[in-house]
Amino acid sequence: MTQPSHGALSLRRERWLLFTLAGIQFTHILDFMIMMPLGPQFTQLFAISDAQFGLLVSAYTFAAGLSGLAASTYVDRFGRKRLLLTMYGLFALATLACGLAPSYGALMAARIAAGMFGGVLSALCQTIVADVVPFERRGRAMGIVMSSFSAATVAGVPLGLFLAAQFSWHAPFIAIAAVCSLLALFAARTMPVLSDHLHHADRPSAWQSIARVLADRNHQQAFLFSALLMSAGFTVIPYITIYMQANVGVLAHQIPYIYLCGGAVTLVTARLFGRMTDRRGKVQTLTLLAVAVLVPLFALTLLPRVPLWTVLLVSTLFFACMSGRMIPGMAIVTSAANPQLRGTFMALNASVQSAAMGLAAFVGGSIIGRDSQGLVQHYWVAALLGALASLLTIVVARRLTLHGAPVAAGPAVLQAAKT
Repeated sequence: MTQPSHGALSLRRERWLLFTLAGIQFTHILDFMIMMPLGPQFTQLFAISDAQFGLLVSAYTFAAGLSGLAASTYVDRFGRKRLLLTMYGLFALATLACGLAPSYGALMAARIAAGMFGGVLSALCQTIVADVVPFERRGRAMGIVMSSFSAATVAGVPLGLFLAAQFSWHAPFIAIAAVCSLLALFAARTMPVLSDHLHHADRPSAWQSIARVLADRNHQQAFLFSALLMSAGFTVIPYITIYMQANVGVLAHQIPYIYLCGGAVTLVTARLFGRMTDRRGKVQTLTLLAVAVLVPLFALTLLPRVPLWTVLLVSTLFFACMSGRMIPGMAIVTSAANPQLRGTFMALNASVQSAAMGLAAFVGGSIIGRDSQGLVQHYWVAALLGALASLLTIVVARRLTLHGAPVAAGPAVLQAAKT
Protein backbone atom coordinates (compact mmCIF):
# COMPACT_ATOMS: atom_id res chain seq x y z
CA MET A 1 0.00 0.00 0.00
CA THR A 2 1.33 3.44 -0.84
CA GLN A 3 1.08 6.47 1.37
CA PRO A 4 -1.71 8.98 0.78
CA SER A 5 -0.67 11.73 -1.55
CA HIS A 6 -0.99 15.30 -0.37
CA GLY A 7 0.14 16.71 -3.65
CA ALA A 8 3.70 16.78 -4.86
CA LEU A 9 5.63 19.52 -3.08
CA SER A 10 8.64 21.07 -4.71
CA LEU A 11 11.90 20.35 -2.92
CA ARG A 12 12.05 24.00 -1.86
CA ARG A 13 8.55 23.93 -0.31
CA GLU A 14 9.29 20.57 1.28
CA ARG A 15 12.41 21.97 2.92
CA TRP A 16 10.53 25.01 4.24
CA LEU A 17 7.88 22.68 5.65
CA LEU A 18 10.53 20.60 7.40
CA PHE A 19 12.16 23.67 8.92
CA THR A 20 8.74 24.87 10.11
CA LEU A 21 8.06 21.51 11.76
CA ALA A 22 11.55 21.58 13.30
CA GLY A 23 10.76 25.00 14.78
CA ILE A 24 7.53 23.70 16.29
CA GLN A 25 9.37 20.70 17.72
CA PHE A 26 12.08 23.01 19.10
CA THR A 27 9.61 25.07 21.13
CA HIS A 28 7.74 22.22 22.77
CA ILE A 29 10.95 20.27 23.50
CA LEU A 30 12.48 23.40 25.04
CA ASP A 31 9.31 23.94 27.09
CA PHE A 32 9.83 20.46 28.59
CA MET A 33 13.61 20.70 29.06
CA ILE A 34 13.77 24.17 30.63
CA MET A 35 11.94 22.98 33.75
CA MET A 36 14.74 20.76 35.02
CA PRO A 37 17.59 23.29 35.43
CA LEU A 38 15.12 25.72 37.03
CA GLY A 39 14.47 23.30 39.88
CA PRO A 40 16.41 25.18 42.61
CA GLN A 41 14.44 28.34 41.92
CA PHE A 42 11.09 26.55 42.11
CA THR A 43 11.87 24.63 45.30
CA GLN A 44 12.94 27.83 47.03
CA LEU A 45 10.22 30.10 45.65
CA PHE A 46 7.27 27.76 46.27
CA ALA A 47 8.81 26.08 49.37
CA ILE A 48 8.32 22.61 47.89
CA SER A 49 10.26 19.37 48.30
CA ASP A 50 12.37 17.65 45.66
CA ALA A 51 9.61 15.07 45.28
CA GLN A 52 7.03 17.79 44.61
CA PHE A 53 9.32 19.32 42.02
CA GLY A 54 9.75 15.89 40.44
CA LEU A 55 5.98 15.65 40.15
CA LEU A 56 5.95 19.07 38.47
CA VAL A 57 8.39 17.80 35.84
CA SER A 58 6.69 14.44 35.27
CA ALA A 59 3.23 16.04 34.99
CA TYR A 60 4.12 17.10 31.44
CA THR A 61 5.02 13.55 30.37
CA PHE A 62 1.98 11.95 32.01
CA ALA A 63 -0.32 14.52 30.41
CA ALA A 64 1.35 13.97 27.02
CA GLY A 65 0.73 10.24 27.28
CA LEU A 66 -2.95 10.68 28.13
CA SER A 67 -3.45 13.26 25.41
CA GLY A 68 -1.98 10.84 22.87
CA LEU A 69 -4.67 8.33 23.78
CA ALA A 70 -7.36 10.98 23.46
CA ALA A 71 -5.94 12.30 20.18
CA SER A 72 -6.18 8.85 18.60
CA THR A 73 -9.97 9.32 18.54
CA TYR A 74 -9.88 12.48 16.43
CA VAL A 75 -6.46 13.06 14.83
CA ASP A 76 -7.45 11.49 11.47
CA ARG A 77 -10.77 13.38 11.41
CA PHE A 78 -9.22 16.78 10.67
CA GLY A 79 -6.80 18.25 8.16
CA ARG A 80 -3.21 18.06 9.39
CA LYS A 81 -2.56 21.79 9.05
CA ARG A 82 -5.76 22.83 10.81
CA LEU A 83 -5.21 20.46 13.73
CA LEU A 84 -1.52 21.34 14.05
CA LEU A 85 -2.21 25.08 14.20
CA THR A 86 -5.04 24.60 16.70
CA MET A 87 -2.96 22.46 19.03
CA TYR A 88 0.05 24.73 18.67
CA GLY A 89 -2.01 27.79 19.53
CA LEU A 90 -3.35 26.07 22.66
CA PHE A 91 0.17 24.96 23.56
CA ALA A 92 1.38 28.57 23.28
CA LEU A 93 -1.40 29.70 25.64
CA ALA A 94 -0.55 26.94 28.13
CA THR A 95 3.13 27.93 28.05
CA LEU A 96 2.18 31.56 28.60
CA ALA A 97 0.10 30.41 31.58
CA CYS A 98 3.22 28.72 32.96
CA GLY A 99 5.07 32.01 32.75
CA LEU A 100 2.26 33.86 34.54
CA ALA A 101 1.55 31.23 37.21
CA PRO A 102 1.49 32.79 40.71
CA SER A 103 1.63 29.55 42.73
CA TYR A 104 2.72 25.93 42.69
CA GLY A 105 -0.84 24.74 42.06
CA ALA A 106 -1.33 27.12 39.14
CA LEU A 107 2.01 26.12 37.64
CA MET A 108 1.09 22.43 37.98
CA ALA A 109 -2.19 23.02 36.12
CA ALA A 110 -0.39 24.95 33.38
CA ARG A 111 2.24 22.20 33.01
CA ILE A 112 -0.48 19.59 32.61
CA ALA A 113 -2.13 21.70 29.92
CA ALA A 114 1.19 22.21 28.11
CA GLY A 115 1.81 18.47 28.17
CA MET A 116 -1.64 17.72 26.78
CA PHE A 117 -1.06 19.88 23.71
CA GLY A 118 2.71 19.37 23.37
CA GLY A 119 2.43 15.59 23.28
CA VAL A 120 0.06 15.72 20.32
CA LEU A 121 2.35 18.14 18.45
CA SER A 122 5.18 15.64 18.29
CA ALA A 123 2.94 12.95 16.80
CA LEU A 124 1.46 15.40 14.30
CA CYS A 125 4.87 16.61 13.11
CA GLN A 126 6.07 13.06 12.52
CA THR A 127 2.80 12.18 10.76
CA ILE A 128 3.13 15.14 8.40
CA VAL A 129 6.71 14.15 7.51
CA ALA A 130 5.55 10.63 6.64
CA ASP A 131 2.55 11.97 4.66
CA VAL A 132 4.52 14.46 2.56
CA VAL A 133 8.08 13.17 2.19
CA PRO A 134 8.66 10.13 -0.07
CA PHE A 135 10.01 6.97 1.53
CA GLU A 136 13.44 7.31 -0.08
CA ARG A 137 14.03 10.78 1.46
CA ARG A 138 12.32 10.21 4.80
CA GLY A 139 15.49 9.54 6.80
CA ARG A 140 17.00 12.89 5.82
CA ALA A 141 13.69 14.62 6.56
CA MET A 142 13.55 13.08 10.04
CA GLY A 143 17.14 14.24 10.57
CA ILE A 144 16.11 17.84 9.88
CA VAL A 145 13.03 17.74 12.11
CA MET A 146 14.73 15.88 14.96
CA SER A 147 17.72 18.24 14.97
CA SER A 148 15.33 20.44 16.96
CA PHE A 149 16.25 18.41 20.05
CA SER A 150 19.91 19.28 19.59
CA ALA A 151 19.06 22.94 18.98
CA ALA A 152 16.99 23.03 22.17
CA THR A 153 19.92 21.53 24.10
CA VAL A 154 22.73 23.64 22.71
CA ALA A 155 20.96 26.99 22.30
CA GLY A 156 17.50 26.96 23.86
CA VAL A 157 18.33 25.84 27.39
CA PRO A 158 21.36 28.17 27.89
CA LEU A 159 19.37 31.12 26.52
CA GLY A 160 16.42 30.26 28.73
CA LEU A 161 18.66 30.11 31.80
CA PHE A 162 20.18 33.46 30.83
CA LEU A 163 16.70 35.02 30.68
CA ALA A 164 15.82 33.48 34.03
CA ALA A 165 19.02 34.86 35.58
CA GLN A 166 18.56 38.35 34.12
CA PHE A 167 14.85 38.68 34.81
CA SER A 168 13.02 35.84 36.57
CA TRP A 169 11.91 32.24 36.05
CA HIS A 170 8.81 33.62 34.29
CA ALA A 171 10.85 35.00 31.37
CA PRO A 172 11.77 31.74 29.56
CA PHE A 173 8.15 30.59 29.36
CA ILE A 174 6.91 33.96 28.15
CA ALA A 175 9.68 34.01 25.52
CA ILE A 176 8.77 30.50 24.33
CA ALA A 177 5.12 31.54 24.01
CA ALA A 178 6.16 34.56 21.93
CA VAL A 179 8.28 32.39 19.60
CA CYS A 180 5.33 29.98 19.27
CA SER A 181 3.12 32.85 18.12
CA LEU A 182 5.58 33.85 15.40
CA LEU A 183 6.04 30.27 14.20
CA ALA A 184 2.26 29.74 14.13
CA LEU A 185 1.83 32.76 11.85
CA PHE A 186 4.61 31.51 9.59
CA ALA A 187 3.13 27.99 9.46
CA ALA A 188 -0.31 29.36 8.63
CA ARG A 189 1.12 31.11 5.56
CA THR A 190 3.52 28.47 4.30
CA MET A 191 2.11 25.02 5.11
CA PRO A 192 0.00 23.13 2.54
CA VAL A 193 -3.53 22.12 3.57
CA LEU A 194 -2.66 18.42 4.05
CA SER A 195 -6.18 16.97 4.01
CA ASP A 196 -6.07 14.20 1.39
CA HIS A 197 -6.42 11.54 4.10
CA LEU A 198 -9.98 12.83 4.67
CA HIS A 199 -11.12 11.98 1.14
CA HIS A 200 -11.06 8.19 1.26
CA ALA A 201 -14.52 6.76 0.56
CA ASP A 202 -14.04 3.92 3.05
CA ARG A 203 -12.69 6.12 5.83
CA PRO A 204 -13.54 4.40 9.16
CA SER A 205 -14.96 6.03 12.26
CA ALA A 206 -12.63 7.12 15.07
CA TRP A 207 -13.21 3.99 17.15
CA GLN A 208 -12.96 1.79 14.08
CA SER A 209 -9.63 3.46 13.30
CA ILE A 210 -8.33 2.74 16.80
CA ALA A 211 -9.54 -0.86 16.61
CA ARG A 212 -7.90 -1.32 13.21
CA VAL A 213 -4.64 0.22 14.42
CA LEU A 214 -4.51 -1.99 17.52
CA ALA A 215 -5.50 -5.16 15.64
CA ASP A 216 -2.78 -4.75 13.02
CA ARG A 217 0.10 -7.13 13.82
CA ASN A 218 2.61 -4.81 12.16
CA HIS A 219 1.38 -1.92 14.33
CA GLN A 220 1.71 -4.02 17.48
CA GLN A 221 5.33 -4.76 16.67
CA ALA A 222 5.92 -1.11 15.79
CA PHE A 223 4.62 -0.05 19.23
CA LEU A 224 6.98 -2.55 20.86
CA PHE A 225 9.84 -1.21 18.74
CA SER A 226 8.99 2.37 19.72
CA ALA A 227 8.87 1.50 23.44
CA LEU A 228 12.26 -0.21 23.25
CA LEU A 229 13.70 2.73 21.32
CA MET A 230 12.81 5.15 24.14
CA SER A 231 13.64 2.77 27.00
CA ALA A 232 17.23 2.31 25.82
CA GLY A 233 18.14 5.86 26.82
CA PHE A 234 15.84 6.75 29.70
CA THR A 235 17.14 4.15 32.12
CA VAL A 236 20.33 6.26 32.16
CA ILE A 237 19.73 9.83 30.92
CA PRO A 238 17.77 11.24 33.91
CA TYR A 239 20.62 10.37 36.30
CA ILE A 240 23.64 11.59 34.34
CA THR A 241 24.01 14.79 36.38
CA ILE A 242 23.69 12.95 39.69
CA TYR A 243 26.37 10.41 38.75
CA MET A 244 28.73 12.98 37.24
CA GLN A 245 28.70 15.15 40.35
CA ALA A 246 28.74 12.36 42.95
CA ASN A 247 31.11 9.83 41.37
CA VAL A 248 33.13 11.57 38.66
CA GLY A 249 33.67 14.84 40.50
CA VAL A 250 32.23 17.18 37.88
CA LEU A 251 31.39 20.53 39.47
CA ALA A 252 27.89 22.00 39.28
CA HIS A 253 28.98 24.90 37.05
CA GLN A 254 30.63 22.41 34.64
CA ILE A 255 27.47 20.34 34.05
CA PRO A 256 26.15 22.65 31.29
CA TYR A 257 29.24 21.86 29.21
CA ILE A 258 28.08 18.24 28.96
CA TYR A 259 24.81 19.26 27.34
CA LEU A 260 26.34 22.09 25.34
CA CYS A 261 28.94 19.84 23.71
CA GLY A 262 26.49 17.00 23.22
CA GLY A 263 23.91 19.27 21.62
CA ALA A 264 26.44 21.00 19.37
CA VAL A 265 27.78 17.72 17.98
CA THR A 266 24.33 16.22 17.44
CA LEU A 267 23.36 19.26 15.38
CA VAL A 268 25.90 17.98 12.85
CA THR A 269 25.50 14.24 13.30
CA ALA A 270 21.70 14.37 13.02
CA ARG A 271 21.98 15.51 9.40
CA LEU A 272 24.72 12.93 8.68
CA PHE A 273 22.70 10.08 10.17
CA GLY A 274 19.65 11.25 8.23
CA ARG A 275 21.54 10.95 4.94
CA MET A 276 22.97 7.60 6.03
CA THR A 277 19.46 6.36 6.77
CA ASP A 278 18.36 7.05 3.20
CA ARG A 279 21.54 5.73 1.57
CA ARG A 280 22.30 2.60 3.62
CA GLY A 281 18.75 1.71 4.63
CA LYS A 282 16.68 2.42 7.72
CA VAL A 283 17.18 -0.89 9.51
CA GLN A 284 20.85 -1.10 8.53
CA THR A 285 21.56 2.38 9.97
CA LEU A 286 19.58 1.59 13.12
CA THR A 287 21.56 -1.63 13.57
CA LEU A 288 24.87 0.20 13.28
CA LEU A 289 23.93 2.91 15.79
CA ALA A 290 22.14 0.56 18.20
CA VAL A 291 25.38 -1.42 18.53
CA ALA A 292 27.69 1.61 18.48
CA VAL A 293 25.85 3.27 21.39
CA LEU A 294 26.78 0.39 23.72
CA VAL A 295 30.38 1.60 24.05
CA PRO A 296 29.65 5.12 25.35
CA LEU A 297 26.62 3.81 27.30
CA PHE A 298 28.77 1.59 29.51
CA ALA A 299 31.71 4.01 29.51
CA LEU A 300 29.46 6.80 30.81
CA THR A 301 28.02 4.70 33.64
CA LEU A 302 31.40 3.30 34.74
CA LEU A 303 33.46 6.50 34.60
CA PRO A 304 35.80 7.00 37.57
CA ARG A 305 37.20 10.40 38.51
CA VAL A 306 38.71 11.66 35.25
CA PRO A 307 39.55 15.07 33.73
CA LEU A 308 36.68 17.11 32.32
CA TRP A 309 37.83 16.63 28.73
CA THR A 310 37.44 12.86 29.14
CA VAL A 311 33.94 13.32 30.53
CA LEU A 312 33.00 15.54 27.59
CA LEU A 313 34.42 13.08 25.07
CA VAL A 314 32.44 10.16 26.48
CA SER A 315 29.20 12.08 27.10
CA THR A 316 29.27 13.73 23.66
CA LEU A 317 29.75 10.36 21.95
CA PHE A 318 26.89 9.01 24.06
CA PHE A 319 24.50 11.80 23.05
CA ALA A 320 25.49 11.58 19.38
CA CYS A 321 24.85 7.83 19.17
CA MET A 322 21.79 7.78 21.43
CA SER A 323 20.03 10.61 19.59
CA GLY A 324 21.28 9.24 16.26
CA ARG A 325 19.33 6.02 16.82
CA MET A 326 16.13 8.03 16.90
CA ILE A 327 16.48 9.19 13.28
CA PRO A 328 16.31 5.80 11.53
CA GLY A 329 14.12 4.64 14.41
CA MET A 330 11.38 7.19 13.83
CA ALA A 331 11.67 6.79 10.07
CA ILE A 332 10.94 3.09 10.64
CA VAL A 333 8.02 3.81 12.99
CA THR A 334 6.30 6.24 10.62
CA SER A 335 6.83 3.89 7.67
CA ALA A 336 5.41 0.92 9.60
CA ALA A 337 2.04 2.69 9.98
CA ASN A 338 -0.82 1.96 7.60
CA PRO A 339 -0.88 5.25 5.63
CA GLN A 340 -4.67 5.67 5.94
CA LEU A 341 -4.42 5.28 9.73
CA ARG A 342 -1.10 7.04 10.27
CA GLY A 343 -2.48 9.91 12.35
CA THR A 344 -4.27 7.59 14.76
CA PHE A 345 -1.24 5.31 14.90
CA MET A 346 1.17 8.18 15.66
CA ALA A 347 -1.11 9.56 18.38
CA LEU A 348 -1.18 6.16 20.08
CA ASN A 349 2.57 5.85 19.51
CA ALA A 350 3.13 9.13 21.36
CA SER A 351 1.40 7.59 24.38
CA VAL A 352 3.51 4.45 24.10
CA GLN A 353 6.69 6.55 23.99
CA SER A 354 5.66 8.66 27.00
CA ALA A 355 4.80 5.56 29.02
CA ALA A 356 8.09 3.89 28.03
CA MET A 357 10.10 6.96 29.03
CA GLY A 358 8.38 7.18 32.41
CA LEU A 359 8.69 3.46 33.13
CA ALA A 360 12.35 3.35 32.06
CA ALA A 361 13.19 6.34 34.26
CA PHE A 362 11.37 4.73 37.20
CA VAL A 363 13.19 1.41 36.73
CA GLY A 364 16.55 3.16 36.41
CA GLY A 365 15.88 5.15 39.57
CA SER A 366 14.90 1.97 41.42
CA ILE A 367 18.14 0.25 40.42
CA ILE A 368 20.65 2.91 41.44
CA GLY A 369 21.38 3.70 45.07
CA ARG A 370 23.87 5.51 47.30
CA ASP A 371 26.56 4.06 49.56
CA SER A 372 27.66 5.47 52.90
CA GLN A 373 29.92 7.98 51.12
CA GLY A 374 27.13 9.26 48.89
CA LEU A 375 28.46 7.58 45.73
CA VAL A 376 25.96 6.27 43.17
CA GLN A 377 25.91 2.47 42.98
CA HIS A 378 24.67 0.04 40.29
CA TYR A 379 24.39 2.69 37.56
CA TRP A 380 25.96 0.20 35.14
CA VAL A 381 23.05 -2.18 35.77
CA ALA A 382 20.66 0.50 34.50
CA ALA A 383 22.94 0.78 31.45
CA LEU A 384 22.76 -2.99 31.00
CA LEU A 385 18.95 -2.80 30.72
CA GLY A 386 19.29 0.08 28.26
CA ALA A 387 21.76 -1.94 26.19
CA LEU A 388 19.37 -4.90 26.11
CA ALA A 389 16.55 -2.64 24.91
CA SER A 390 18.83 -1.17 22.23
CA LEU A 391 19.74 -4.62 20.89
CA LEU A 392 16.11 -5.75 20.94
CA THR A 393 15.18 -2.82 18.68
CA ILE A 394 17.30 -4.46 15.97
CA VAL A 395 15.41 -7.75 16.30
CA VAL A 396 11.97 -6.13 16.20
CA ALA A 397 12.86 -3.71 13.37
CA ARG A 398 13.78 -6.60 11.09
CA ARG A 399 10.29 -8.05 11.51
CA LEU A 400 8.44 -4.88 10.49
CA THR A 401 6.85 -4.18 7.11
CA LEU A 402 7.59 -0.64 5.91
CA HIS A 403 4.93 1.01 3.74
CA GLY A 404 6.14 3.11 0.83
CA ALA A 405 9.27 1.11 0.13
CA PRO A 406 9.75 0.04 -3.50
CA VAL A 407 8.48 -3.52 -3.95
CA ALA A 408 7.92 -3.89 -7.68
CA ALA A 409 11.36 -5.01 -8.82
CA GLY A 410 11.45 -8.53 -7.46
CA PRO A 411 12.86 -10.36 -4.43
CA ALA A 412 16.01 -8.25 -4.14
CA VAL A 413 13.99 -5.06 -3.78
CA LEU A 414 11.54 -6.74 -1.43
CA GLN A 415 14.46 -7.47 0.84
CA ALA A 416 15.69 -3.86 0.50
CA ALA A 417 12.23 -2.61 1.46
CA LYS A 418 12.62 -4.28 4.83
CA THR A 419 15.81 -2.29 5.46
